[in-house]
Amino acid sequence: MSSSPIVEKSSVNPAHLSQNRNSPERNEPTPGAEDEQHGHEVEWAELARIAFVALAAAAVWFRLWEPFPHISVIGIAATLIGGYPIFKEAFENIVERKMTMELSMTIALLSALAIGEFFTALVITGFVLAAEVLEGLTVGRGRRAIQSLLDFLPRTVAVRRNGQVIEVPSDQVQVDETVIVKPGGHIPVDGIVLSGRSFVEQAAITGEAMPVEKAQGDAVYAGTINQSGTLEIGAQKLGRDTTFGRIIEAVERAEKSRAPIQKTADRLAGYLVYFALGAAILTFILTHNVRSTISVVIVAGACGIAAGTPLAILGAIGRAAHQGAIIKGGLYLEALAAVDTVLLDKTGTLTFGTPQIREVVSANGFGEQQIIAAASIAERKSEHPLAKAVVARATELAIPLVDPDEFSYTPGRGVRVSYEGEEIVVGSLALLVEHGITRGLPGSSNGAEGASEVYVARAGQLLGSIRIADVLRPEAKNAIAAMRQMGLKTVLLSGDTQAATSSVGRGLGVDEAVGGLLPEQKAKWVTELRSKGRNVAMVGDGINDAPALVEANVGIAMGSGTAVARESADVILIGSDLSKLVEALRVARRCRGIIMQNFVGTLVVDSVGVGMAAFGLLNPLLAAFIHVTSELAFILNSTRLLPRSSEAGQ
Repeated sequence: MSSSPIVEKSSVNPAHLSQNRNSPERNEPTPGAEDEQHGHEVEWAELARIAFVALAAAAVWFRLWEPFPHISVIGIAATLIGGYPIFKEAFENIVERKMTMELSMTIALLSALAIGEFFTALVITGFVLAAEVLEGLTVGRGRRAIQSLLDFLPRTVAVRRNGQVIEVPSDQVQVDETVIVKPGGHIPVDGIVLSGRSFVEQAAITGEAMPVEKAQGDAVYAGTINQSGTLEIGAQKLGRDTTFGRIIEAVERAEKSRAPIQKTADRLAGYLVYFALGAAILTFILTHNVRSTISVVIVAGACGIAAGTPLAILGAIGRAAHQGAIIKGGLYLEALAAVDTVLLDKTGTLTFGTPQIREVVSANGFGEQQIIAAASIAERKSEHPLAKAVVARATELAIPLVDPDEFSYTPGRGVRVSYEGEEIVVGSLALLVEHGITRGLPGSSNGAEGASEVYVARAGQLLGSIRIADVLRPEAKNAIAAMRQMGLKTVLLSGDTQAATSSVGRGLGVDEAVGGLLPEQKAKWVTELRSKGRNVAMVGDGINDAPALVEANVGIAMGSGTAVARESADVILIGSDLSKLVEALRVARRCRGIIMQNFVGTLVVDSVGVGMAAFGLLNPLLAAFIHVTSELAFILNSTRLLPRSSEAGQ
């Protein structure tokens, strides 16, 4: 009936993240099982209380035992016993000086008993108790939707100790131990594959739809599923330190937070109670009709707002989590719903951040093998991202990687090396001119738009050039198009050159593309937009994006990004898939829409109901029915956001 218990009941607090309720290896009771069983006992007690009230109402209706002519002993006793939870919470609210629906219901019930409406009092009590049970079931469904995330972790783990493989509880695994995961098993730790080869389904962490092949040296994550071969994994992170653990903690924090709209719902619920009591007093003064007065108190209720709002927020956060976006709290969910401008970093956000060779251009008749071979010698000792692309292509072409005899690097221009008496120069036009290589060079860089062109010369002769560009994420263009269809302004911000940034921006279809920005300049962009009244979401992945993430109304970090970016952000995209951001935006907007529907619906029902009750068109029994029915309607409206069972199992 009130909103505060909803959030408290819904928190997931497992003893260990590594414990699983449905382990495929064993089927023993889990540490949380007693609590769940206790929850079922409480539920049965509530059902028994409802049955008791219903039987008492039947007894009063048929006057089975009426020792006193104007007083029903059964009616009074059953109302007090059956309505104990309502009276108890009302008393606590009086002590805390809070105006809630339980308090108004208590006044209505005691008034009904005072005027001899014993049957009506029992029916109202039964209605309220039944509504609370149904409300608890819907909240429990939301809690289970969040808690189902824990089902990805096993409770027992096979480890190699002293040359033997033994089963130990998952919370006893140590860092650097060797964990053995058989086909079909859930991986319990973040670590590195020591031996074995298998395909791993890691959609829950990275968002990749297809299983990924894992072999020695590859990283694996807790919460993923080993599909084929046996893997031996060196444990690096355990429990809450794993990627999966951080996801669970983020969801837990999100459940406990309260959005401003939720506080507004609580405040509005209190106002409606004052309104109901004021309308009841006015009704009594004007009509002197006690039954109409009680009907006014009963019919006016804000339970649909008070309970439906946190339930909608819980459902939205749970649905977003299952779809791959971790929203750290109701506050950020509300801010996400209001976003009208999305700023996007380029490298690592819209692109993979790993430059690849797009084209090798020959000069003077030299072939790709010769150009790449010379470039790989020069770039062998370089740490530049473009150098890694050259070395990777040499490996693909089976060109032996050799170290140069001498190496020098000019920042912003390129490298010069000496190998077997020959000079190799790899870099910009300016670098080659500086070393006296001018024959065959173009007047200016003529690389493909958006690509960096690296020129290669050996023994004073130009061999050709290599065009290198970052690779766009495949889902980026569709995600940008979806955002624009939602009416969002999209702006690409990058530290890369304006030419490269503009090229990527045109390819993606963003509204604006700005390059050459330092981290503080990105943050300044956010500040200026907010000063103009825009609600800004910033999407980034690196340390350089952290200032802008903090300044934005909502900071959104790619899951594959740096720890600094993830800590600075309010929303984390698992698997760095921008389509998950689109889904999160849709869920946030849908949540806001449902909450507003509940707001408006409650106001309409209460206004019409109070008017009818004041004019004697509603008796207390019908008023109670309208109150409970409308409450359940608004709560069920909020449950539309809860993840379906098919989604929860994914």
